Amino acid sequence: MSGQCIGFDTSNYTTSAAVFDGETGENRGRLLTVAEGELGLRQSEALFQHVKRLHLMVEQLRQEGLIGELAAVGASTRPREVEDSYMPCFLVGEGEGRALAAALGVPFFPCSHQQGHLAAAAWSAGRADLLDAPHLAWHLSGGTTELLYVRPSGHLVEASVIGGTQDISAGQLVDRIGVALGIPFPAGRGMDELSLNSDRTDCFPVKLREGQFSLSGMENKIRDMIGAGAARPDVARFTLETIASVLIRATKWAREQYGQLPVLCSGGVASNTLLRQRLAGLGAVFAPPKYSVDNALGVAILAHRALERGAAG
Repeated sequence: MSGQCIGFDTSNYTTSAAVFDGETGENRGRLLTVAEGELGLRQSEALFQHVKRLHLMVEQLRQEGLIGELAAVGASTRPREVEDSYMPCFLVGEGEGRALAAALGVPFFPCSHQQGHLAAAAWSAGRADLLDAPHLAWHLSGGTTELLYVRPSGHLVEASVIGGTQDISAGQLVDRIGVALGIPFPAGRGMDELSLNSDRTDCFPVKLREGQFSLSGMENKIRDMIGAGAARPDVARFTLETIASVLIRATKWAREQYGQLPVLCSGGVASNTLLRQRLAGLGAVFAPPKYSVDNALGVAILAHRALERGAAG
């Protein structure tokens, strides 16, 4: 059985809906509104914005003639596919997805936000084959910096954390430094653009132990740079060079442990120009930037894979 699937993702950053028919896919999303100078939203506010906006994403797909006869509905229902992984904002996508599936009489397929990221990254990078083979992956987002060992699991993928940050994520570091530099939250795009105006190539030697590292000390050092009057482009470049350096070293460590597996990079931070340039030296696979950030395309892709494989909704 196959057909068009619709997917919903209501993360703590973006409201999105997407359709996928096995060959082509389209996503429509909108960043949540964050007050100037703030570093994020309370879950209650994020949930409220999703309730007001998710139907607008679906209406946009419909108005553009992108929604056909739906054969299944999918939604991300939690951050990761591990016990006790929970975030209230995902209730919006799950609730509306289950209601739509029940009204249409079609199956509903849940997945995690992380699984959706991996599926969107692999498919949009032209490497959907990675979803059916072991590989390494970085999930680099506003709340997550995890190095994963990924294996196929039916129509989904099973991701085990083997490395990453022990405190703040790379995305949190970028956002905190960006806001300190006067860049609106989320600060990823602004930091990216600002860093390209600097020729600085040095970085802070973050300690790496068994694939794990900490970035909180790095934040303090960069704030000291800002206080000392360092040029804004240099601060942005130093921040990103430091992140790139430790990601490269952690990836090399993982390949020593698990073999020379392909490396897939997903999540909004993976859209950064400098990180893509540095990790490309390891042969890393990247999604186009619009499918690196939070989106629902991977959710729709996984729902379609479930249909193709006869999974029970």
